[in-house]
Amino acid sequence: MVTIADLGILRSIALDEEGCIVAQVTPTYSGCPATNLIQQMVLEALHEAGFENVRVESVLSPAWTTDWISSEGREKLRQFGIAPPTETSNSKRALFGETLVTCPHCGSGETERVSEFGSTPCKALYRCLACREPFDYFKCH
Repeated sequence: MVTIADLGILRSIALDEEGCIVAQVTPTYSGCPATNLIQQMVLEALHEAGFENVRVESVLSPAWTTDWISSEGREKLRQFGIAPPTETSNSKRALFGETLVTCPHCGSGETERVSEFGSTPCKALYRCLACREPFDYFKCH
């Protein structure tokens, strides 16, 4: 499955002056309900890897953008049935909601937005007009 590194949420992991492992994460948006869970899971993963002195920091600036999703992350989203962002966050199309979304199931470009919000607020709900399957689209921002 897609990782927080694939999504660009994990900004860095470094050793500070006191010997503490510091993981920096940026939420996909400031109100993301998964932020605390992600931070807790990063802490647990570091502890399970044998690190005792660890800290997770939230980094809000610069704000996360879908441009940070790796090409591997985009492919993993597609394989999971979620259409990855098709435009960069700087695109005028993305700003005005004129995004052309390809179905992750059949590859058709004949899709329509059903709802601005999908299974989470950072995704929109789409439907493919070719294969008739619904799917989430990871919104650009």
